[in-house]
Order: sequence, then structure tokens, then C-alpha cells
Amino acid sequence: MTIPVLVNLLVFIVIIVLLARLKTPRFSLAQRILAGLVAGVLYGLLLQFVYPNAPAVIDGTLEWTNVVGSGYVNLLQMVIMPLVLVMMIAAVVRMQEVVALGKIGGLVIGILVATTMVAALVGIAIVNLFGLSAEGLTEGARELARADVLAARRETIADLTLADMLVRFIPSNVFEDLTGARPTSIIAVVIFGILFGIAALQAGREDPERAAAISSFIGTAQAIIMKLVRIIMALTPYGILALMTRVVAGSNLADILNLATFVVASYIAIAIMFVVHAMLLALNGVNVADYFRKVWPVLTFAFSSRSSAATIPLNVETQIDRLGVPTPVANLAATFGATIGQNGCAGIYPAMLATMIAPTMGIDPLAPTFIAGLVGIVAISSFGVAGVGGGATFAALVVLPAMGFPVTLAALLISIEPLIDMARTALNVNGAMTAGVITGRLLHLPAAVEEGVETAV
Repeated sequence: MTIPVLVNLLVFIVIIVLLARLKTPRFSLAQRILAGLVAGVLYGLLLQFVYPNAPAVIDGTLEWTNVVGSGYVNLLQMVIMPLVLVMMIAAVVRMQEVVALGKIGGLVIGILVATTMVAALVGIAIVNLFGLSAEGLTEGARELARADVLAARRETIADLTLADMLVRFIPSNVFEDLTGARPTSIIAVVIFGILFGIAALQAGREDPERAAAISSFIGTAQAIIMKLVRIIMALTPYGILALMTRVVAGSNLADILNLATFVVASYIAIAIMFVVHAMLLALNGVNVADYFRKVWPVLTFAFSSRSSAATIPLNVETQIDRLGVPTPVANLAATFGATIGQNGCAGIYPAMLATMIAPTMGIDPLAPTFIAGLVGIVAISSFGVAGVGGGATFAALVVLPAMGFPVTLAALLISIEPLIDMARTALNVNGAMTAGVITGRLLHLPAAVEEGVETAV
């Protein structure tokens, strides 16, 4: 370890100590998370400014700061599958009626897919408004290497039909899926949890004493899991600090500036979809300002981690404790939203790429047939998008070949992918929470707690 790296790490440790001193009743978790985010951005910019010609120093510093960031994300990933499994079982056991569970799940998925189709339309409109095209993009060595990798990945999914994708949701080995081995592992665990819960309900109906034991066991397991989640959530400010340091200090500013127009267009499209979410919430009687105040910590973590799946624990807890969403609805919305109908990754991104490529293929990007076909394919492909960093690339690998387009453009944008993916992930997570809040309202289900989102006046 060199002296400059050691000095940088000492500064990093001092920042952590200062964040720890904010853990007082005067500062909420949301405020401390915001402080961690700002500190991470400033520290990352400081590294870029002090060591503009010494990438080895920055890399050496990030190698150690990533211990905090990656360790925090690993802890969240550790609890995801147990949380999903236990919460799904608890949702079924407490609901008592399987028909009600189907109604909730159907409405959640319907909202997620519908908003993803709207997101695709927004992406198409923004590309046409900015006049973006795939022509003229330069292929560097890194992008060409990435194109080869994407072409290889495409071969593994190019021939998948909708039926094949649906079959992938069904678990054949739940222990394998509990390790997150497949992109659709979360949905598979959800299905197993629902089936296990139905079996537990039927077993309880045969014997009242057994029913009481099952309910007690599930309640205890759920309490333990949620306590574990809260322990991990307390580490969020430090995880955010390290994650933002990595994003800012590790970004290639020259690459970002070269493709700045696409970055700006992407953020405008994402901002428009946040407005769409706000409008849907307002139409269902939700105080929008109150809603965003309460979900801010969740969106902050999603933005920093670039992982919808890793955000599930915080997503569920916020929906239940702060938004007043019924527990079964919150569980389904958070878990389904991590892999189905992601507005940013499965909606905006592949639609923008396809619209940029269309002119190079002799297709009018404003033609109604092109728009209708693209939106339909986006809706279908939005099932099973992996809820981790890179999920948008997976969605592009499905959508572009389905439209008869090459996948090279996804590789050409690899330099700026992390920068855009942060906002896309925040949009994905907000879409899941919006679906949860709206579903609870439309079905007139009782709130989980009294601290739910205030009704708009």
C-alpha cells in the first residue's frame, strides 16, 4: 500500500467517523443517508481532482473503500432470499384466501407492465425529440470487446419464446434458486413461498392446534428476519458513502462527456416517468410530496447500489412501516417489481436503443407499426429482467433481436452505463412502490400501520 493510498484511506475513515457521530435523535436515517451520499460524491470528486494522472492511486484507494460498499451490498443480498421466502409464506398464511392473493398479484403485475409500456413510449418520444441515432458512434477497443461478450450472451437467450420464459419462473430446485443462481430466481422463490403457504393453510385447516403452531412459527421467523433487515439498514449511510465514492471516482469523465446527449436524454425520460408515477399516485388520493419524503432513503440506496434486488428489504420495510401498505401487497410489489415490469431497465432503455437503431435499418422510428411492435415486445420482455446491475443490458438482448436489430449499440454505451443505470434503478424501485401503494388503495385493503401516506387534500 502506497503512502497516497494510505492517506486517502485515513480521510475515508475520518468521514465514516463523522457520519457515525450523526447517529443521534436529531438526525433521521434518511438525513444520514443523504449525508453519506453527498460525502461520497465530494470524496470521489476530490480523488479525481487530486490524482488526475495517477489512476493507480485511485484504483488502490477504491480497492479498500469497496470493502465497505461491496460488504454492505453483500449483506443485503444475503438477506434477500430468506426475506422473500418468509414474507411470501406469511402473506399467504395471513391472507387465508388464495383468491385474494391472486387478485393482489394480478393487479400488481398489471400496474408494473402497464407503466413499463408507458415508459417505452416515453423513451421512443425522447429519442425522436433529441434526434438521437446509432450512426456516428465510435467503437473503441473496450466497446468492441464488450460487443463480443454481448453477442455470446445473446446466443443463450435469442431463441427463447414467451412460453420458455414463463417456464423459467417455475422452480425445479428451490435450494438452487435460494442462492440466486438464475436471473429468475427471485420469482421462483416467490412461487415456492406461495405454494408452501397454501400447503401450510391446508395443513392448518385439518388441525386447529397445528394451525396455531404454524402461525406462531411463521410470525417468529418473520420477526427475526425483519430485525436482521433493520440491523443491516443501520449500516446504509456508510454503504452509500463507499458506493458513491466508487461511482464518482471510477467514472471516465471523458467518455461521459462524449455521450452527454444520450445521458441527458435518458435522465429526462426517467424524470418524466417519475412524474407519471406521481400523477398515478395523486389520482388515487395520495399526497405526492409526503410519499416522496418517505421513500427518499429507498430511492437513494437504489440509485447508489444499482440493484433493484438488493433494495427489496428496504423497499418492503418502507412500504409497510412508512407508506402503510398492507404486508401481503408490499411483499408482492417489492419482489415482483425487482424482476417484472421495470420501468427504467425494461422500458425506457431498450426502447431508446431500438429507436436509435431503427433509422440505420431503414425504418421510420415514428411509424405507428414500429412503435406498436416495440411497445408490445417491451411488455413481453419485461418479465424476468434480472434485478441487479446489468438488467437493462439483459432486456436489450431480448428486445433488439426480437425487432431484428443488432445488439452492438448496447456495447457502445458501456462507458456511460453505470451513470444512467443509477437513475434507472431508482425508477424501477419507485415503480414497485407505486404499484404497491395503488394496489392497496384500489382493493381497499387495511393499512399495515397508522403512519400511512396522507390522503391528498
